[in-house]
Amino acid sequence: MARVFSGMQPSGDVHLGNYLGAIVRWVREQQPDHYFCVVDLHAITVPQEPAALRERTVDLACWLFAAGLDPDVCVAFVQSHVPEHTELTWILNCVATMGELQRMTQFKEKAQGKESVSVGLFDYPVLMAADILLYQAEEVPVGDDQRQHVELTRDIAQRFNARYGETFTIPVATFPKVGARIMDLQIPTRKMAKSAESPGGTILLAEDPDTTRKKIMRAVTDSGTEVRAAPDKQGITNLLDLLAAVTGEDVPTLEERYKGKQYGAFKKDVADAVNEFLAPVRARYAELRDDPGAIAEALAKGADKARVVAAETLARVRERVGFLPPGAGTGGSALA
Repeated sequence: MARVFSGMQPSGDVHLGNYLGAIVRWVREQQPDHYFCVVDLHAITVPQEPAALRERTVDLACWLFAAGLDPDVCVAFVQSHVPEHTELTWILNCVATMGELQRMTQFKEKAQGKESVSVGLFDYPVLMAADILLYQAEEVPVGDDQRQHVELTRDIAQRFNARYGETFTIPVATFPKVGARIMDLQIPTRKMAKSAESPGGTILLAEDPDTTRKKIMRAVTDSGTEVRAAPDKQGITNLLDLLAAVTGEDVPTLEERYKGKQYGAFKKDVADAVNEFLAPVRARYAELRDDPGAIAEALAKGADKARVVAAETLARVRERVGFLPPGAGTGGSALA
């Protein structure tokens, strides 16, 4: 079984796009060698209110455990609880190049129109590379928007290995076949994102079923009547993808089922299916939110397990680049 690493930022409310695009897959495929991280260091690449960041970190962890991540099976932890992430980032900064980072599409998009952005936002992909390489991950489940960052991670790892000797596993990005890109219900040309950007287009895990139903019933469609996926029917295509993701059925089967039916009946079925799909995780989340001690214990257990692997990798990296071990002289290598 391949070793896996993936992470999610505690920024904004957890929404259905997060859940279907990443969390469901993490839960389904979790194994002892799978590492799932609340990446709070990535979150501060843009300004955050400290108390709110702490609250969202706990909140995201609650959703992960409510969805079914088992701390006795996989390794689920908070990024800042494992300081090896930051040290490895600095070392990899000395391997990565400015040109590579300047080509990152996501940085260009986030920096566009702004007079000033943080160095951290520019350097985000190197921190992501450190996250992945620290655990010698073989596979990285990501959304399409992170594809370029995983390619950069591979380039950095290969360059480090060529310069210092075989040290890092070269990871590959993997993508879910269904639900990888759930689009905004009101602006179906863009991915579902934070509620503040499009409150009517984003289904939040924490909202009540009536609110979810209203959002789906008001979802943008088109002037036609056919329930089918097509480039000129982006709203209906998004709803079909959503229904496929929560039911496990394929889009052609759904198109056949709704042939000749009106949009209203179709949307009602989508709303029912989404609420039924989310009911168990919403109930479990409410239970966990009332037991903060259990969340803290689970995260501490995850950090302890993560640090065992992280420390081993970092020790090898430090030796490879020529750092003197604490308390050591200038003799031979400390590692084979």
